[in-house]
Amino acid sequence: MDEQKEQRATPPDKLIKKWGHALLERFRINTSPVVKVYNGFGTAAHMEITGQVFHWSPRKQEKFSSRFYKNTLSLLRLFLVKPFRKAEVVVHWNDQQMTAVTDDTGHFHAIWKPEGHVSEGWHDIKATLCLDKQNTIIGAGQLLVPPPTKFAIASDIDDTFLVSHSSDIVRRLYVLLTRNARTRRPFADAAEHYQLLAQGDDDGRDRPVFYVSSSEWNLYDYIREFVHNYQLPDGVYLLSPLKQLHEFWRSGHGKHKTKYDRIARLLNTYPERQFILLGDDSQEDPNIYSKLVADFPGRIIVVYLRHVSKSKLAATRVQEEAIKAAGVEICYFTYSKTAIIHSRKMGLIK
Repeated sequence: MDEQKEQRATPPDKLIKKWGHALLERFRINTSPVVKVYNGFGTAAHMEITGQVFHWSPRKQEKFSSRFYKNTLSLLRLFLVKPFRKAEVVVHWNDQQMTAVTDDTGHFHAIWKPEGHVSEGWHDIKATLCLDKQNTIIGAGQLLVPPPTKFAIASDIDDTFLVSHSSDIVRRLYVLLTRNARTRRPFADAAEHYQLLAQGDDDGRDRPVFYVSSSEWNLYDYIREFVHNYQLPDGVYLLSPLKQLHEFWRSGHGKHKTKYDRIARLLNTYPERQFILLGDDSQEDPNIYSKLVADFPGRIIVVYLRHVSKSKLAATRVQEEAIKAAGVEICYFTYSKTAIIHSRKMGLIK
């Protein structure tokens, strides 16, 4: 009898695994593999989509609270992830299939040349992960093929339209941990400026909007909820590499060189468009945008930089003069009303 009980007993490692998964589920962490597809972009000749594969990851937040501890837990959950490394993902576009392999952060990036006619607008796309013959995980997303507008928009997020205190890590973490995507605030009139810029092309077509940020992919759903809640234009998001929970305190402080690379990729993908760049002076936007102006002559129509950091004022003035010297308009402003007036004078909005 004792022998039979011993055989039926759960081994310690399985018990730990069982209760570990139960605890994760208690905190609304999905302990089954997930394929997440981020908004992609492309043209009739070039398309690309990115995404993430997880062993476990947080479920999408559906309820929002004003309570401190609930917001703290909800935010920390976004960094409680286990990437699925070296996973083979198949991206499906119409009748085409492209294979991509995830890196050490579980991130995949597929690039391909589309076959046949490609229409303007948002297209549904999916990515699949085959665990075995019986188990296939499917992730769904969208890909934007913009209409042939004259201008496109590339914007930073933190302290450009979302109040974040990026230059002060203590204040930034406090805001992240005590607020949520619906209780955070944009700068006054920032949403109006973005709406006007996105809707303002000469032929009435919406300009494509690309949000390029040092914030991590962990915050993708969080940022999209904020954008939707404050009625900013939806767009394509190009964020920074995923972080683990122990790296949370460094959130928003990624390698800024990759931000230059991401915007340069957009400029190369849409060579027929001029870009409107929006950023702020809290981190590296003035240096990055000044370099883009120098490296892509004639491609930047205007640079908007929000002034939020007194300590960066003098250094930003230097980059402001460099941008002007290159023959590019720049508006270094504190209030979005000033930027709206400038955009109207330039004929970018009505």
